[in-house]
Amino acid sequence: MSSSKPTPLYPTYVELCEFELNDYPSINNLLTSTDNETWWSSHWSWGKSFLEYTGRNKSVHTYDRFRNEIERFLLWAYFEKKSAIDTLRKSDILEYADFCWQPPITWISTSNHDRFRLENGYWAANELWRPYKIQAAKSQTIKDVDKKKYRPSQQTLTSTFTAIIVFYNYLMGEEYCYGNPAQIAKKDCRHFITDTQVKEVKRLTTSQWQYVLDAAVELANEDEKYERNLFVIAALKTLFLRISELAERENWSPIMGHFWQDEDDNWWLKIFGKGRKLRDTTVPPDFLPFLERYRLTRALSSLPYGGENTVLVEKIRGQGGMTSRHLRRLVQDIFDHAYRKMRQHEGENKAIKLKEASSHWLRHTGASMEIERGRALKDLSEDLGHASMATTDTVYVQTENKMRAESGKRRKVD
Repeated sequence: MSSSKPTPLYPTYVELCEFELNDYPSINNLLTSTDNETWWSSHWSWGKSFLEYTGRNKSVHTYDRFRNEIERFLLWAYFEKKSAIDTLRKSDILEYADFCWQPPITWISTSNHDRFRLENGYWAANELWRPYKIQAAKSQTIKDVDKKKYRPSQQTLTSTFTAIIVFYNYLMGEEYCYGNPAQIAKKDCRHFITDTQVKEVKRLTTSQWQYVLDAAVELANEDEKYERNLFVIAALKTLFLRISELAERENWSPIMGHFWQDEDDNWWLKIFGKGRKLRDTTVPPDFLPFLERYRLTRALSSLPYGGENTVLVEKIRGQGGMTSRHLRRLVQDIFDHAYRKMRQHEGENKAIKLKEASSHWLRHTGASMEIERGRALKDLSEDLGHASMATTDTVYVQTENKMRAESGKRRKVD
């Protein structure tokens, strides 16, 4: 397998919109080298056009996801296969799937790194960046990670094929290619596993959630700087929010005025979600005290008013809202406190999930608890922002599995 160290091909969507080749020496060198295959420059341009289309018509999140996959695919075609992608066949795509299943360790990183760094007015390729990343468990240090053990998840493999299929469809529409080998190859990929397992929803138990909430309340009562943490975890869990939906983004800034009251005094929150879709989620009365105490520490009225432009979750320092990365740190801080408390009182086995948990677990936790309380699936699906109730049912409904597990306990050996 090749020992080459690939270079990044595409910057962020914002930077791509303002792209000048001379500002990126590494890309410029890669495209203008006399050693290049004649097709390489045009293929890079195809990828650029496709990603511009994706960012413009989909979302920045979709752009980032497709950029990762198209970049890997083109780098493989250039460095490894050394073949133009419009000449590839089904067998070649299956070969690429094998490559993705076990890429060379020189293509794997153990942590996230920006693709480019601004140096002397130019965007230099970051030497630490790699196309693939193996995630260290929370209990591991980066030094403990063995890159040879990298394997993509089934979800990652599906995302890889999805992106390449969509890419080829785009190229066919532009009449650059006249077939889609990825579409044909997907059903024969040996790395896909037919999964009939019981799906484990990544959520906290009722007890674990109580430790998280108690930790946040206790810290906020002792020091008002933790009111921000308390508000964030209460919103993520109770309003079923994704972390990005609380964050400041290029095209959306969550404000207090997005809370609103209808003529029957019901509270709602307007959310800009996945797929650039706006939705209104119900805000239960039990959440309002957390909103009130957070606002009072910011010297605001107890509840929001129509047209209020105050940032929803303000930065610790500076103006504007928090990024997703900063919000995750607030959540992780509370998880760490809760883990230590629960381990002390109930032992490591009961607390261990708090060490593994991410901010998205709070959304799953809130939704799963509502299902267990008997809330209508249609209402919950709309609050979650799912396009279909089937998605809500697949991801969250665990009642039948619980009944199955209970009946399984009655089996006897004799």
